[in-house]
Amino acid sequence: MGMAGRLGAIAKDAWRLVAHSLSGRLLLLTLFYVMITQIVIFVPSIARYHRSLLENHIETAEVAILPLTELDREKFSIGLQRQMLTRAGASAVMLKRPEQRELFLPEAMPSHIDLVFDLRRDNLFAQMANALDCLFEGGDRVLRVISATRITGAETIEVIVGERPIHRQLLSFARRAFLLALLISLATAILVFASLYLVLVRPMAQLTRAMIAFRENPEDPGRIIAPSARRDEIGVAERELAVLQRDLYGFLQQKGRLAALGAAVAKIQHDLRNILSSAQLASDRLAKLDDPVVQRLVPRLVSSLDHAVALATATLRYGRADEHPPQRRRIKLAPLIDEAGEAAVAAQAPEARFVSTVDPQLEIDADPEQLYRILLNLIRNAAEALAAAGAPGEIRAGAERQGRHVLIEVSDNGPGIAPSIRPRLFQPFAGSARKGGSGLGLAIARDLARAHGGDIALVSSDSTGTKLRVDIPDRTEG
Repeated sequence: MGMAGRLGAIAKDAWRLVAHSLSGRLLLLTLFYVMITQIVIFVPSIARYHRSLLENHIETAEVAILPLTELDREKFSIGLQRQMLTRAGASAVMLKRPEQRELFLPEAMPSHIDLVFDLRRDNLFAQMANALDCLFEGGDRVLRVISATRITGAETIEVIVGERPIHRQLLSFARRAFLLALLISLATAILVFASLYLVLVRPMAQLTRAMIAFRENPEDPGRIIAPSARRDEIGVAERELAVLQRDLYGFLQQKGRLAALGAAVAKIQHDLRNILSSAQLASDRLAKLDDPVVQRLVPRLVSSLDHAVALATATLRYGRADEHPPQRRRIKLAPLIDEAGEAAVAAQAPEARFVSTVDPQLEIDADPEQLYRILLNLIRNAAEALAAAGAPGEIRAGAERQGRHVLIEVSDNGPGIAPSIRPRLFQPFAGSARKGGSGLGLAIARDLARAHGGDIALVSSDSTGTKLRVDIPDRTEG
């Protein structure tokens, strides 16, 4: 490849870099807009200069003929008169008086007139059109210029001049003005570009690099952007990006712990089921005894063991993210709430009182096992809050149907949830307010509720207690 080819390739690469980068486009747009501004200034300047050239010819012609109008023209020789008018650059001069016209002719009258300029009537737009016409089309044309005059007793003066000197002077002025405009444009573009680059482009490039670096390894906390102290929109974007990256990093850490949980539960599930199976066999043998106390307690023991097996399997499914879809049917809600409340309170806060105000006839369309887990987690959390407070309390459960939705509320009169925990209350491993708690209960409960098409929300929480609401809609008839 020759030198010309290499230079062409370099120029092509440079143009691609400029045209496809934010800073390059900014530079091109700045140059373009500044040049447009200079053109807007350039054209009126050319127009004013063109008019001034015509006015100079008028003034020179006035000075040339003034002695001929004030004194007897015969005192000046024909040669002197022609010399005076020739130095004025005029082919002919006509002075119009109210009663007559005077013609001053240094040489033969031109055979034709190409353009007529009446300086008494033209405006800025006409001046710009005339100047551009002279600049691009001018040359050997003959001009007739009409203007008011300051010669006493005269109304107007007309001058016949050749366009060549005017065109040459106008072209020289246009070159100088264009070079000056180009220099001003370059200087202004560089200053504007440098300012915008420092204020906008460079911070945006830093944001872009920070996002790319974080995307390459989002589990590296060192790649989280360190926001600056700027108070403008760039500063806001930096701080919001830092918050987003920290949240995403936290979510990834939680997902990692969930994966570890799934692996750990998978290892112990087999042994846990064997232990629970042995306990079930023992409970079956107890059920054959005739002791009334045993007969009263065995059903509860059997039910608890069945739920324990189901919960162990459900925990494994949650860790592996393969929870089965809800097997829904219409069931009575009150017995399920009573069973979940009795189990949770007895295990976590025996001194607390559980009160259910659910209508015994109220039915709900849900998976019984999954709904039991939802209620058990909510009531157990409330019982744990009362136990942590160290004083007997009360847990209340109520429900009502609103159209196709059944709303279940679980409340307690405990100390409430700390404000710092409320935003991440339903996040795995993050929403536990109890020391030693896993933070999985409410996360599992919300996932199960959303699998039903509903949700769980925190209604209120303060020093007087906490209230949570479960929304379970009926299935859509299809």
